[in-house]
Amino acid sequence: MTKIAKQDGPRINDEIQTRTCRLIGVDGSQLGLFGLRDALRIANEQNLDLVEIAPNAEPPVCKVMDYSKYKYDQDRKAKAARKNQSRVEVKEMKFRPKIDMGDYETKKNHVLRFLKKGARVKVTIMFRGREMAHPDQGLKVLDRLAEDLKPYATVEQQPKMEGRNMHMLVAPIKGAFDVKDTEGDAE
Repeated sequence: MTKIAKQDGPRINDEIQTRTCRLIGVDGSQLGLFGLRDALRIANEQNLDLVEIAPNAEPPVCKVMDYSKYKYDQDRKAKAARKNQSRVEVKEMKFRPKIDMGDYETKKNHVLRFLKKGARVKVTIMFRGREMAHPDQGLKVLDRLAEDLKPYATVEQQPKMEGRNMHMLVAPIKGAFDVKDTEGDAE
């Protein structure tokens, strides 16, 4: 029987505060109703812990198990779940309202590369000085980019002016790059 300090998990051994409990054996079989002392004795005889798994049931349900092994298995499952979960990144690409065609194509290709990797892209138009008087030029750049990216991405957040910057958020369309890659290889 292991003595483990109280944490957020279920109550074990001497922490259980009930007179009777429904006992479940190591193999998962129902052993029936037992007094707490008898249940603790059964767990001690097998060198295992008595763990309260359903404290709100009437009477509470307790199981005989190796609690430290159980906690270890839970931690491993949680770690595996975190490992398999995908984090969506938000990349940022900055444009200027008076961007040249070559620079525009280069930055558009960077945005496409980010989208291909599954990241959402925040496109920012930065205005300086007198450019602030012509936000329509920045809007034209964002609209052209949205039109060019239409087969690959959807506009998640429409262009919005914030201070000296105009932002737009685009997210990749699932499966859009799978089809396009096979066509691009044939050329």
